[in-house]
Amino acid sequence: MWDFSIGRSVSIMMRTWPFIVFRMIVYFGITVAYIMATGTGASVGYGVGHISTDPDGPMSFALWGGVVGFGIVSIAVYWIREYILYVLKAGHIAVMVHLIDGHDVPDGQGQIAYAKEVVSQRFAEANILFVVDQLVKGAIRAITGLIGGIAAFLPIPGLSGLVSFINTVIRLSLTYVDEIILGYNIRLNSNSPFETARQGVVLYAQNGKHMVKNAVWLAMIMWGVSFVIFLLMLAPAAAILWVMPGQLAGWAFVLAIVFAWAFKAAFIEPFAIASLMQVYFETIEGQVPNPEWDNRLAEASSKFRELRDKALGSFGGGSRWDTPRAA
Repeated sequence: MWDFSIGRSVSIMMRTWPFIVFRMIVYFGITVAYIMATGTGASVGYGVGHISTDPDGPMSFALWGGVVGFGIVSIAVYWIREYILYVLKAGHIAVMVHLIDGHDVPDGQGQIAYAKEVVSQRFAEANILFVVDQLVKGAIRAITGLIGGIAAFLPIPGLSGLVSFINTVIRLSLTYVDEIILGYNIRLNSNSPFETARQGVVLYAQNGKHMVKNAVWLAMIMWGVSFVIFLLMLAPAAAILWVMPGQLAGWAFVLAIVFAWAFKAAFIEPFAIASLMQVYFETIEGQVPNPEWDNRLAEASSKFRELRDKALGSFGGGSRWDTPRAA
């Protein structure tokens, strides 16, 4: 089955409880902002709708008011993504990496300050980390196709529809690969985040089938838990909507999804990252990046070529691999 230890992942989460609390504050705060903005927008729209001569005007305006409120918060969240990435995600990953490697980390709130120091040593500015993260995400999209997807596991003719569906599942299971590469970057403690990210992506690709197998198992576990959370959140979401004007029953599902997303981001994501980092670090132990995979990724992904160019540039145009530039 899978090659990660659920107990060890839970233990890492418990030992990094300050970040779990930090995540809860941030993501549940975002959830409350969504609810308030959606409710306020719906209320305003409902009031404005009474001006209309259309008998369905209040409900129509309330619906659009909710959509506008939801959209405004989404834009705000998009603009603070770099802060969330730099302080919250990268910091938490830094502490998890040290725990996986058996290193001591401070207890209590000192973990957050310690993690920020570790991250700032690797990435002087949040913008650098954000660029690396986006380039890695772009490069990862090429890996599924290069390793042959599910066709490598089920070479059965006449199952093209099933293969297409399962390949989609595999692509979705790669959600946390950029976090794994970030963990590798922090673990290696190099002076070039672009070069280290390049190596990390290549190592993931050359072990792609093994990593994807574990990622798929983990994705199924997470989706099952997320669905249960979604069902549990329907009740409070419906209660909140009960005090809103109109019968906007559809928003109960939207708010339940937002609640489930917040819980997933606060609890389930750290579990997934800790689990996949266990597998990744153990799998690549003693390995070196394969130049053939480096070239294959460069041919398949413009984002990886950009990452590779930035990595080569950090060495003044040379590379420790002695691999040629992609055309």
